[in-house]
Amino acid sequence: MTLSGKIIVNGKIVREGASSDNDSDHSFRDKLENCLLGLCALLEIPVPLWLKKNTRELAVFKKTFFSSEQFIEKVWFDKFEIVLTGSESQK
Repeated sequence: MTLSGKIIVNGKIVREGASSDNDSDHSFRDKLENCLLGLCALLEIPVPLWLKKNTRELAVFKKTFFSSEQFIEKVWFDKFEIVLTGSESQK
């Protein structure tokens, strides 16, 4: 599984990155969590709060976004968007 992410400020992408977890022993949830943590570390941002809307959007569209309100710490960007890519389908 690969998770790519974009940091958006005023409608413009200011930073991008990707994180992967291809360990066949990991569940989908574990892969998603590892990728999200890796992506946040790569982009040097705090980890957002995952809401039910994020689960629904990821299941339907294979992407979701986090607004600045979903971060406990104050952030310098407007939106953090993630897209699920790779060959593994969501289970």
